[in-house]
Amino acid sequence: MPLQRTTLPSSNRRRLFRHSAANSPAAALMSPESTATALNLRRILGAALLFFLVSLSCVLLFRNAYYSVFVSSNPLSRFTTVFPPNDSAAVTNEYSLENILSEAAMQDRTVILTTLNEAWAAPNSIIDLFLESFRIGDHTRRLLNHLVIIALDQKAFIRCQAIHTYCYLLVSEATDFHEEAYFMTPSYLKMMWRRIDFLRSVLEMGYNFVFTDADIMWFRDPFPRFHRDADFQIACDHFTGSFDDVQNRPNGGFNFVKSNNRSIEFYKFWYSSRETYPGYHDQDVLNFIKVDPFITDLGLRMKFLDTANFGGLCEPSRDLNKVCTMHANCCYGMDSKLHDLRIMLQDWKYYLTLSPSLKRLSIISWRVPQNCRLTIYTLHSNIFLDSLKHDHGSPEKSVQEG
Repeated sequence: MPLQRTTLPSSNRRRLFRHSAANSPAAALMSPESTATALNLRRILGAALLFFLVSLSCVLLFRNAYYSVFVSSNPLSRFTTVFPPNDSAAVTNEYSLENILSEAAMQDRTVILTTLNEAWAAPNSIIDLFLESFRIGDHTRRLLNHLVIIALDQKAFIRCQAIHTYCYLLVSEATDFHEEAYFMTPSYLKMMWRRIDFLRSVLEMGYNFVFTDADIMWFRDPFPRFHRDADFQIACDHFTGSFDDVQNRPNGGFNFVKSNNRSIEFYKFWYSSRETYPGYHDQDVLNFIKVDPFITDLGLRMKFLDTANFGGLCEPSRDLNKVCTMHANCCYGMDSKLHDLRIMLQDWKYYLTLSPSLKRLSIISWRVPQNCRLTIYTLHSNIFLDSLKHDHGSPEKSVQEG
C-alpha cells in the first residue's frame, strides 16, 4: 500500500519554521543586541567608505585647479610642456623675443640685457651674485623688472626660469656655450660675436638696451649718469679723463645703446669687422674700428663712461659715494671672479651700514682685487700692444713685434 504524503496546513508550516529557526545554533548566537550592533557597524563602514571616496574626488579636483592657476600666473617664465629633468629636448621658448622685450621694456622701450650659460648659472655662482647686487643696490631693485636674461644653453634657461621672470633661450646650433668659455678660446670668440649679432637684432626691433655682463655688480641706478646725447656709450678698462677721447680703452661688458639707424649700422659694421680682424674678440675689434672713418661718416655719437662711476678691477671706482657698477674685469677664471665678487658685495653692505656723515668722509674703499690681482697685468700688456698698433699700423704687425 503506497505511503500517503501528508502536508501540513500552511499555518502549521510557518509555526514549525519559526520554531526550528529559533532553536538553531545561529539563532542562539544572534541575540537582538548582536543584530543591532552588526547593523550599526555596517552603516558606519558604508559611511566611512563614502566619505573617503568624496574626499579623494575633492583632492583631485583641487590639485588640478591649483596647477592651472599656478601655470597661468606667470606666463612668461614657464614652459608649455612638463618634461623630465634630463629631457633637454623639451626645453623651448614659450614666447617670442618680441613679446618678452615688450613685457620687460620701460616706457621709452629700454631693456636691460645680460647673457648666461650653464657655467655661470650654477647655484651660488655668478648669476646669484649679480641678482643680489640689484636687490641691495641704491634704487636698483626696481630695475629687475626690466632685466631680460638671455640663456645660451638649455640648462642656463632652466635655472633662469627658477630665479627670474624674463628669460629667453638663444639657441646656437653650431656651438655649445654651456661650459665656461675661457678667455680668447674659440668658444669664447664665437660667444662674443654671437652676442654682438644678437644685440644688433634687438636694435632692429626698436629697443634701446643696457647690456651688462653678469659679473658686473649694480650698486646704483646708472641711468642718471648716462649721456643724454649719445647713441652708443660704453664702460672702460681705462678712462683717460675725457668722455670723447678715442684713446679710452672700452670694455664691451657694459654699454648703453639707443636704437636708431646710426647704431644699427654701427653694429652691422662691428660684426662684419670680425672678418677683417680674424682671431680677435669684439672688444679688441672695437678698439680698432673706433677710429675708422666709417664711424665718422656714419655720424655715430660715441661716449666713454668714467670709471669713477662705472668701475672694475682694472680701474676700480675709488669713491663708493659715486659708484654705479663694478665689473670683475681683468680677472680670468670662475673661482677668482667669485671670490672677489663676494668681497665686493661685502664691502658694499658694510658701506650701507655707515651713517651719512661717515659715508661723505669716504673712509672705506674696496678690498679688491685679491685673487684677481695676478691677472691685472693684462691691462698693461694690452695698452702696450695698442701703442705698438698706433706706431706700426696693423694689429697683426704690432702683435708680432710685441
